[in-house]
Amino acid sequence: MNSATPAPPRRPILELPDELISQIAAGEVVERPASVVRELVDNALDAGARQVTVRLLAGGVRLILVEDDGAGIPANELAIALRRHATSKIASLQDLEAVGTMGFRGEALAAINSIADMSLISRSSDSEADASAGGHAWQLDGRTGEIQPAARNHGTSVEVRELFYATPARRKFLKTDATELAHCIEAVRRHALVRPDVGFAIWHEGKLVEQWRACTEALHSDDPLAALDQRLADVLGAEFVAQSIAVNYESSARRIDGGPAVRVWGRAGMPDAARARADQQFAYVNGRYVRDKVLTHAARSAYEDVLHGHRQPVYALYVEMDPTRVDVNVHPTKIEVRFRDSREVHQAVRHAAENALAVPRSQIGGAVVGMNAIDANVPLQAAGLQGFVSDAQRAARGLGWAQPGMDFSARVDHRVSDFEAMWPVAAGLSGLSTGPTADALRSNPEAPNLPPGDWPLGRALAQLQGIYILAENTSGLIIVDMHAAHERIVYERLKNQLDNSASAAIASQPLLIPATFAATAQEIDTAQSAAETLQTLGLEITPFSPKTLAVRAVPTSLAQSDAVELARSVLAELAQHDASTVIQRAQNELLSTMACHGAVRANRQLTLDEMNALLRQMEATDRSDQCNHGRPTWRQMSIRDLDSLFLRGR
Repeated sequence: MNSATPAPPRRPILELPDELISQIAAGEVVERPASVVRELVDNALDAGARQVTVRLLAGGVRLILVEDDGAGIPANELAIALRRHATSKIASLQDLEAVGTMGFRGEALAAINSIADMSLISRSSDSEADASAGGHAWQLDGRTGEIQPAARNHGTSVEVRELFYATPARRKFLKTDATELAHCIEAVRRHALVRPDVGFAIWHEGKLVEQWRACTEALHSDDPLAALDQRLADVLGAEFVAQSIAVNYESSARRIDGGPAVRVWGRAGMPDAARARADQQFAYVNGRYVRDKVLTHAARSAYEDVLHGHRQPVYALYVEMDPTRVDVNVHPTKIEVRFRDSREVHQAVRHAAENALAVPRSQIGGAVVGMNAIDANVPLQAAGLQGFVSDAQRAARGLGWAQPGMDFSARVDHRVSDFEAMWPVAAGLSGLSTGPTADALRSNPEAPNLPPGDWPLGRALAQLQGIYILAENTSGLIIVDMHAAHERIVYERLKNQLDNSASAAIASQPLLIPATFAATAQEIDTAQSAAETLQTLGLEITPFSPKTLAVRAVPTSLAQSDAVELARSVLAELAQHDASTVIQRAQNELLSTMACHGAVRANRQLTLDEMNALLRQMEATDRSDQCNHGRPTWRQMSIRDLDSLFLRGR
């Protein structure tokens, strides 16, 4: 027989000593040397520094020295600089709700001082005018609190030695010096990406390992993108800038002062630049690097149908918004934030990246050169562009001459009836232009014999193995996967037709027998609080019992899908993000399948006119650089590439 476990002896409730409180807090603030580097660089930037130098020994374990040329700390304030909850950043609740500085909690210096040997030397910019300062710098010893004169120019130097010496158990969890150094460099790099006006230098064991000079353009340019490009090239490499697209987006909602509620700018990497790991994804909110699920999900959703497989996009996106609409006081590390309206931010980031990625590479840098303007009196059908491009895009790109159409009706005629049964907007899908449109195209004169350089994707030369189209432009040879290219064209056409024909709410179809499922408390609460949103999405989800939900209607286009799985996905998405993304994703998958079956197949022999028509429509179609599955649709081989193959000039 087991004896009863004896009750533990009662311990009295005692107030913890200040040093232990600081060490407990340090466990949240300081995880590794990189945490100290991040906090000290935050303070340097808040002080207005234009040059920040970080010196390390043993990956930051033995020494971290951060020097800046900022405003410095007055001599009479040094005594309280290392105390807990002492800060110059905020003074009231109103300041906390609208934080505009990198630091504000007043915990970092006290936490670091409790687990390491720390000293601070500072000289304020007005020390000459302050008689008590003596016109020189002052040094504060973190252990003893002693203050004594020191030699230093304006600014502050914070020296941290023997990290975790007071808590040796924490030190055992650190990695090798090389690993800790890499984390320290990454911490400074994140600051450098958002402050091109500040110079950064990192020294390790007496050797300069990284240096990013202040970008002079940032001090004299009103365009944040122009100021940012040089720093992005310096930190992430010139290849990142070359393989990315500028993002500059403002939400339609406005603040009281007339500015945009949310502004998103920066650079989004092209789909071809995607990586196997998510190691080049940088998101900032009001100048602060953050890791936020809303921003990550929004950026990823913008790349949904242009990335192949599980590749990860690369980007550096900067979100500017009213500080009162974002809470940065979520975690001691200040790397997490909470938005008052997460859907607003999600939509802004997603639309910003989507709009930038929509423009084909052949159109980046300006409108199509050399094409005649479309005659306003010529019907749009005669230009072969109906359903492919918006009025704004037509005006910007200046697509010109009427190109003979591509008639694939004989090949896909037997499939059209199936498409019409699956999806109403598929009616009439039998290639790029058939029927009256094809007749109008055939009645137009042949395209003028323009130089190949007048078209970004060149002039068709031949068809290779019934799979690829070979075209010539000024740069050299263009190779086009005709099925992948046509698949994207048909896909975008279907999406445009759906968008143009859709009403304010998605049409729904009631279920003869409601689908019920056991729901969590959060799912039931979401279904009740977001009933109107669900109705707009074509879903009707109502409580069936205290712990059960019933799906009574689903979108017409998704009538054959799993109603319970769809409902769970939408409710989960609605709890964190915008539920419409689930519906849109499911619709796009259907359209993608239809487009794949409706696109021209391999071994279909095309005439030169049909090949040229495909090239012209690629230039006019959004996201035409990738097919629906993220595969590239075309590749450029320059004259230099061809010369190197044949050793010309050697």
